[in-house]
Amino acid sequence: MDEALKKKLIEAMAGTVVAHADELTALDQAIGDGDHGLNMKRGFEAVLAETDTIVAKPLPDALKAIGTTLVMKVGGASGPLYGTLFMALGKELPPDPTIADVAQALAAAIEAVKARGKSDLGQKTMLDVLAPLQAALAAGGADLAARLPAVADEAAAATVPLKAIRGRASFLGERSIGHMDPGARSSALLATAICNAIGA
Repeated sequence: MDEALKKKLIEAMAGTVVAHADELTALDQAIGDGDHGLNMKRGFEAVLAETDTIVAKPLPDALKAIGTTLVMKVGGASGPLYGTLFMALGKELPPDPTIADVAQALAAAIEAVKARGKSDLGQKTMLDVLAPLQAALAAGGADLAARLPAVADEAAAATVPLKAIRGRASFLGERSIGHMDPGARSSALLATAICNAIGA
């Protein structure tokens, strides 16, 4: 996990969020405040602006720095939730992690996100993507970087028929059914960006 790979990962995540900002906004306009795409774009543009400082740090500290930036720059619920995710990963991961380390750290990060959002699986949130990703990582096997994007996309699509229990979308009740959760989609996009950057 050298500086070049860390820079590649940050650029991949930021580039993906910026490229899909309008899509995330449209998803959020259907069941939320309509600001998820803009907020995520602002957050990751701020991370991108700090790339040189962040990549000079060991991986755990780099992840914590990303998390801190997202908390400060991303509005709404997404900032604290994504910030918690990255900061928890930074707390749990060693500087040069194995796949098993990543699976274990993501499990701990998911628990931290659950606590921060007072949410759980099946409630139409980013957790509904993070948990299947963690399960796939824990199961291991060949070609993980190639397989995980499909896991993430299927998990995000699986939020469409769910009724939102947490967050702004929960105010809509039954009307939240039939729409993909914006946080689930952004989580899937980030996972795919990371996998593509590592696999390339």
